[in-house]
Amino acid sequence: MADGDPIVRFLDSVLADEGLRPASVGAYGADLRTFAAHMARRGRDLREAGRDDITAYLAAEVGAGRRPRTTARRLCSLRRFYGFLLRDGEISADPTDGIEGPRIGLNLPRSLSEQDVERLLEAPALDSEEGLRDRAMLEVLYATGLRVSELVHLETQEVDRSGGVVRVMGKGGRERLVPLGEEALAWLARYVRDVRPVFAGAAGVRSLFLTRRAAAMTRQAFWYNIKRYAIKAGIHAPLSPHTLRHAFATHLIDHGADLRAVQMLLGHADLSTTQIYTHVARERLKRFHQQHHPRG
Repeated sequence: MADGDPIVRFLDSVLADEGLRPASVGAYGADLRTFAAHMARRGRDLREAGRDDITAYLAAEVGAGRRPRTTARRLCSLRRFYGFLLRDGEISADPTDGIEGPRIGLNLPRSLSEQDVERLLEAPALDSEEGLRDRAMLEVLYATGLRVSELVHLETQEVDRSGGVVRVMGKGGRERLVPLGEEALAWLARYVRDVRPVFAGAAGVRSLFLTRRAAAMTRQAFWYNIKRYAIKAGIHAPLSPHTLRHAFATHLIDHGADLRAVQMLLGHADLSTTQIYTHVARERLKRFHQQHHPRG
């Protein structure tokens, strides 16, 4: 049996191998220590847990009024942990094997129709330098599906305009190349030619999207701009910082894109994260059928 706290070794492993955010690693640790306390009350070690211990623990969680999503997350943490112990040869069987988690409803991301996106993209006033910058940012965001934080952190050398791609450093330090598309490239070229030199002045800043003070655009400021443009465009649907990212993915799938290709473009580590967009597309088709079919 390996030395040291198995929880600490597991957390070190996922941190080193997967580059998870500290908050995600912390959530794993909290879930596992809660279960360790449950096992300690039974006078037993984590590595001695059996299927009955896991099911009793989950039943106690449900009985204590835990939300299904919380219980499902804790079971997921246990699966990861015991899979780690099994691979390291510390246990001979996975006690979570065959245990079903609670059913939870799908949290479908909010998206925009293609018509809504067009109106949003056209909202910035093109007679101002800020408006040209914002149009370029919106076009790049919709063309690439970047997270807003990824967009505002882009540097000039990460955009290959001749190749038509942008190099993005995403979550967990995972790098990906994303095509820009002709429309986004055209607006980006216009911004780089006509606006960025004015905003940058003599400052040697590397950030691609700048404010008039030669500082990088912040996530908060750009998100405020999106909400302002949505009002101007007459879009009343609730928005989130990921709205254009969701629209990017949903519209790709609507037009027949392969799910794995969308996964790569979004930078998702797990295909199951991307699969939510197939549900979004299906729900949209259902609503369309109900609205327009005579027997809908």
